[in-house]
Amino acid sequence: MRVHFIIHDYFEAPGAYEYWARKNKFNVTFTRLYEGDKLPDSVSGIDFLIVMGGPQSPATTTAECSYFDSKKEQAFIANAIAANKAVIGVCLGAQLIGEALGAPYEQSPDKEIGKFTMHITNAGKRSQLFSNFGDSLGVGHWHNDMPGLTENAQIIAFSAGCPRQIVAYSNLVFGFQCHMEFTRDVVEYLILNSEDDLKSASTFRFVDTPSAIRRHSYSEMNEKLIEFLDKLAQGYTVSRSGKTEKTEEKKVHRPMAKTKKRRSIHPVTGL
Repeated sequence: MRVHFIIHDYFEAPGAYEYWARKNKFNVTFTRLYEGDKLPDSVSGIDFLIVMGGPQSPATTTAECSYFDSKKEQAFIANAIAANKAVIGVCLGAQLIGEALGAPYEQSPDKEIGKFTMHITNAGKRSQLFSNFGDSLGVGHWHNDMPGLTENAQIIAFSAGCPRQIVAYSNLVFGFQCHMEFTRDVVEYLILNSEDDLKSASTFRFVDTPSAIRRHSYSEMNEKLIEFLDKLAQGYTVSRSGKTEKTEEKKVHRPMAKTKKRRSIHPVTGL
């Protein structure tokens, strides 16, 4: 399995996502945009694309952040989706997936920073991918916005402060507004680089103090994320088995497009 990460800033580390890839001895590569790395010319060398978060938004221009080209990144994500790769977006990455599929990101009802409970929807409970999540789960948060919804996207999880914590765009494409990859090392980097943001948001109802963020345990959500990723990797392998990969670069298409026919259930994901 060839896993590629897009990293937007040095303090937005992949945490448990990278741990999962290393644990499985997958081939791991990175585009570190903040170091001047360019996106790959093609998605042909990628099986699993993971687009991480960042302080930018999909509306950030190159004039505002010279190394972040939102439109170019959206096009790359769209190519990966069109080539039937497994694609995960985290926070900003989730919003970029929505944008790539024609669903603009939106402001979340509440700012969330810290660790708070998210609840699993009926769609999530029906999916084998999320069968270990239970009815609710404490997860990490650090956001103001949320991903847009395509016509047939399914909301997998929501919280009191954000109605779109996990969004399934297709059997292989998922947006995670929440940060299940957080570890204590990851949040330490975020705290050290977000002091002004934390001070200005300290009175918000879903914003933890830095000391509370440091005290939280993130191990349970890490474990559940890794189980999800294992299942998704299995689903990707099943989807590719017996197929000859066709042209990698295609025009953007809409996964789970509207149809009058009854939609079949994927044997692994249940979506």
